[in-house]
Amino acid sequence: MATQYGLETTGSQLVRELASHIRGKVVLTTGVSPRSLGAEFVLAIAAAEPALLILAGRDLVKVQQTAQALTEAHPSIPTRLLRLDLGSLAAVREAAAELMADDTVPAVDVLVNSAGIMALGRYETTPEGLERQFGTNHLGHFLFTNLIMNKLLAGGPGARVVCVSSSGHRLSPIRWDDLDFHGGNNYNKWHAYGQSKTANMLMAVSLAEKLGNKGLRAFSLHPGVIYTNLGDHVDWEGGDYAALQMADRALGNKEGWDETFQFKTTDQGIATHVFAAFHPSLADHNGVYLIDSQIADPWIETVKPWATSPVEAERLWKLSEKLVGQEFNY
Repeated sequence: MATQYGLETTGSQLVRELASHIRGKVVLTTGVSPRSLGAEFVLAIAAAEPALLILAGRDLVKVQQTAQALTEAHPSIPTRLLRLDLGSLAAVREAAAELMADDTVPAVDVLVNSAGIMALGRYETTPEGLERQFGTNHLGHFLFTNLIMNKLLAGGPGARVVCVSSSGHRLSPIRWDDLDFHGGNNYNKWHAYGQSKTANMLMAVSLAEKLGNKGLRAFSLHPGVIYTNLGDHVDWEGGDYAALQMADRALGNKEGWDETFQFKTTDQGIATHVFAAFHPSLADHNGVYLIDSQIADPWIETVKPWATSPVEAERLWKLSEKLVGQEFNY
């Protein structure tokens, strides 16, 4: 698929180009606290007159701040707030039930799973006892997406799920026999982050495979490296960057010898979100992984086969069903 987009493409550019595909859509985005890519994404697409923006996040005070910014910039665009704590499966079920019971939202056209946590300094678990990065970044989104699937399918063919992953998937496959780092005894925060980002990619592969025949499209993406609230706790100059390099070098990844990151602006950072959520050219490329508003080329970009394998995807789907205690048969 030829594309005119690249590293410097901006979200605002794509919103202008894709306005007719955004207008009238109901878009649900997770992780929309101020200074997040989720917040910047919804602020950008509001200019194209979506029908409704559903803002989901753990802290409703922060979600309200983004809603207020939206109202000030685009007073005609309606918003709906949804408390969604992805780190608790019980809380995820409550949020999904609330949305499913809301008859004023008969369908969701686009779900953007943008929330996430990164490189927690110490081993932590969810209330269910799962390693917190895997539990929040993957399992929370896995359960929520499946529980609201009828809303996604209600609008007919063309619904999309966007899973925000990362080039950080290169840091770990799914650790099938040591998912929780042996109770934290061999915890490595970069491996844990990598495992969760691999899971995001595999989820898109599974959704495309299982629900493509019902009209659903699912994609994963790497937004690039952007200064956001995601890395506020990371001490890049105090050893965290060196630890990341060590993790990469141990795996033979070229990134292990990079002296620094190649940064994007926030507007550039949301471009692939907009592309994945709305670009019509992706309709025939279900399940793909995107970088710089185009399909990632594994001959050029870092795309690990463990994150694109349909075998690994199906294995993760079955494991995820077991961990959340519910099967989703499509």
